[in-house]
Amino acid sequence: MVSFAQKNMALQCGIIGIQGSGKTTLFNSLSGTKAETQSFSDKANIGIIKVPDKRLYELEKYQKTEKIVHATVNLVDIPGLSKGSSGNESARKFLNEIRNSDAFIHVVRCFDNPLVPHPDGSIDPIRDVENIELELQARDIESIDKKIQRLEKVAKAGNKEAKQQIEKLTEVKERLENFESVRNMELHEIAREAIQDLFLLTAKPMLFVANVDSNSVVSGNAYSKALENYLKPKGYTMLVLSAQFEAEVAELDNEDDRMMFLQDAGLQEPAVNRLIQAAYYMLNLRTFFTVGPKEIRAWTIKEGMTAPQAAGVIHSDLERGFIRAEVMKYYDFVTLGSEAACKEKGKFYIEGKNYIVQDGDILHIRFNV
Repeated sequence: MVSFAQKNMALQCGIIGIQGSGKTTLFNSLSGTKAETQSFSDKANIGIIKVPDKRLYELEKYQKTEKIVHATVNLVDIPGLSKGSSGNESARKFLNEIRNSDAFIHVVRCFDNPLVPHPDGSIDPIRDVENIELELQARDIESIDKKIQRLEKVAKAGNKEAKQQIEKLTEVKERLENFESVRNMELHEIAREAIQDLFLLTAKPMLFVANVDSNSVVSGNAYSKALENYLKPKGYTMLVLSAQFEAEVAELDNEDDRMMFLQDAGLQEPAVNRLIQAAYYMLNLRTFFTVGPKEIRAWTIKEGMTAPQAAGVIHSDLERGFIRAEVMKYYDFVTLGSEAACKEKGKFYIEGKNYIVQDGDILHIRFNV
């Protein structure tokens, strides 16, 4: 297939949590960087990580290639927040930095360690979750207030749409003031339109990570169980892992050593793999593949994208000049072993502009510009 530069459709996750939650240790494990973990930082850490996908290596067994290219996730590690911190200037700056994140990974401290003092003096994961959510809600209230002030000038000139938006924004603000987050609200269409340009922090999907001690990586502990009981009725997803344990795994260069280390702890794979995949699916992202002798590449799309839209993720020229997509299913390809075998068995499909690309599809785009 013709080689093009990949358009940036990478998922961006903001990692948040209180100071001492272990989120920067987790960030380092995910991204392979060495951000400072022992002291408060005055800047956000940025990292790019590969989305784990064993299917890429299975595909290579049937199509030899020069390189394998994973889909990627962009990470922004915001310095630790605490109750009341959204009002200070540095926290405002950091909250603005993660406003462009598609989702948040909220790392919650679920471990005891006297060498890492808790800013509130005790370990209480539910209190920590509520405090962080309170800070995000406070920032959203500020954003809504500013928009209402802008709209009031337009409404005074008789603009009915502005008046309607003010009414709905005021309702959202009142619910935020009652400690409800936007992601949990059923919103009127006018309200959804009114907040669209605000990138509200509490509107973003949230994935919770209970960061436990190394001895609790399999079954969790009392802290993580209490947190799970608190989050489950609210419909949130929570993963249990130990950032310190994951950091130790990441330090091992040899894959066999990593597997032995994991198996000794009762695990089959690094928990960070499950974390990345959970974040990926939380945002309804899916993967399709292009397969050839130059590269085998995973591409990120939103669930429900058509073949021309998926082609546009590779390059805008492919979407503009789209003729058709030649499609093989991942399972068919690795079961039958080649494109020729897929054609012979009737598993090679010609699809048009209305085809909805499925997770694991192998695409070859025919186009003319």
